[in-house]
Amino acid sequence: MEKVTSNIRHLRKSAGFTQAQLAEKLDIKRSLVGAYEEGRAEPKLSTLVNVAKLFDVSLDELITADLSNPLYKPTANASGGGKLRVLAITVDQDERENIELVPHKASAGYLNGYADPEFIEELPRFKLPTLGTGGTYRAFEISGDSMLPIASGTVIVGRFVDDWSSVKDGTPCIVVSEKEGVVFKRVYNKLKEASSLRLHSDNPVYSPYEVHMEDVLEIWEAKSYISSTFPIADLSLDKLSSIVLDLQKEMQKLKKA
Repeated sequence: MEKVTSNIRHLRKSAGFTQAQLAEKLDIKRSLVGAYEEGRAEPKLSTLVNVAKLFDVSLDELITADLSNPLYKPTANASGGGKLRVLAITVDQDERENIELVPHKASAGYLNGYADPEFIEELPRFKLPTLGTGGTYRAFEISGDSMLPIASGTVIVGRFVDDWSSVKDGTPCIVVSEKEGVVFKRVYNKLKEASSLRLHSDNPVYSPYEVHMEDVLEIWEAKSYISSTFPIADLSLDKLSSIVLDLQKEMQKLKKA
C-alpha cells in the first residue's frame, strides 16, 4: 500500500485540504488520515473508493500509480472515451466484496448511482462462493424476452470488465449505457474500427444495434445466472422465436378487438 500512502498525501495537498478537512469529507477521524499518509494504517476498501471519487481518479490508479510523478498521465480506459471509472462496491465485516443486486425497478436509478457509494450501499447484497475470489461481481435482474431461453426476471451475475477492448465477440454481458440503460446482450467488439460495441440478442426477432463507447458506463461479463424458470427441454431457438411471434400477433389482435 506504499503508493496509496503517497497518493493520498499528494492528492490532499494538491487540492489544498488539511488532514482535518479531508477527514471531514471522507467522514472519518483526522487521526486516520494521518495514519494513512504515514503508512501506519491501511484504508478500508470503502474509504479508498471514496478517496478515488473525491479526487476524480480511478481506484486502480489510486492503488498502483505514482500520482505525484509530474510525468504521469492518467490512463483513459481502453474504450471509455477518456473517462475515468470509479467502481463503487460494498464489503462485509471481513473486508470481502459483496455481490450487489440491481433489481429491475432500480435499473433507472443505477444510471445515476452506479458510482455513488451511498446508492450502492442501499442495494441488496449476497454471496456466491462458487464464483471464487477473482474480480468484482454484480447481479442484475433482466426484463424482456430478447435473450431467450433466459427468461425475463432472471438475475444475471456479471464480473466487472475494466478493459473493454478485451471483450471477445459473442460474449454475453450486462452493458450499462446512458442511452440504452441496463441491457443483457451478446457483445461484438467494434472499438478499434468504429469506437462502438455491437449488441446482439439471442432472440432473432430483435435486430442488433450499436452503442458508441462514449455512451457506455460499465460492462459486466456474464458468469452465472439465477432463475426460478427452468429452460424447456428440446425447444430450439427457432421454436422459441415462433412462439414469441405468435404471442405478439395475438396481442395485436386483442388490441384491435
